[in-house]
Amino acid sequence: MKGLIVLLLVIGFLKEQYYFCNAADPTDGFTLVPLKPQDFQMDKPFNEPLKNRFSFKDGVRSFWIYNRDKPFKPSSPTRPRTEVRIAGHDYSSGVWQFEGYAYVPKGTSGVTIVQIHGAAEGATTLQLRIYDGNMKYYKFNLVATDLYDRWFRVNIIHNVDEGKITVFIDGANKFVINDQGPGDLYFKFGVYAAPAGSSGYMESKWRDIKLYKK
Repeated sequence: MKGLIVLLLVIGFLKEQYYFCNAADPTDGFTLVPLKPQDFQMDKPFNEPLKNRFSFKDGVRSFWIYNRDKPFKPSSPTRPRTEVRIAGHDYSSGVWQFEGYAYVPKGTSGVTIVQIHGAAEGATTLQLRIYDGNMKYYKFNLVATDLYDRWFRVNIIHNVDEGKITVFIDGANKFVINDQGPGDLYFKFGVYAAPAGSSGYMESKWRDIKLYKK
């Protein structure tokens, strides 16, 4: 009997290992879109020099803002942000994917770290926010937990033709939702104090940013 139990445990373990090793990567079947330095366009508080809210060193982009900061232009009613817009690759159809590795330090809360801008109604199709170390879809659905103080992989697939968005964290499918309708769409990442009541200081780091399409 012991031998049978051991055998079943071994078979179960091997099945898990087989599934893990052969699980599809989110980028399978996609084509890499080359990105140039000029494709990374910055938004920042209009009254601050870029170096006061952003750094790019050893392949890591660091973004930080304070809750009291100004918006990105004097006439804007929006909350403060330091973000990159992936420019020159706006889309309105097809299947597109954003990939990047993010790091959010403990204490940063109530902040959007990545979004899809553009929608039939409203400004955005997707916002992924950090609240107390957890990731949410806007302020609603829980997407992932325990993300503080570690690098995690983010993949966002937007199938415009089917109206679907799929979010992968560390290669695992975590969330699927309908999009907000067609529009002039593009990806942004960094820190954006989208809701009121964000933490006083907000920071995120990003590396290995890639864009794919089908």
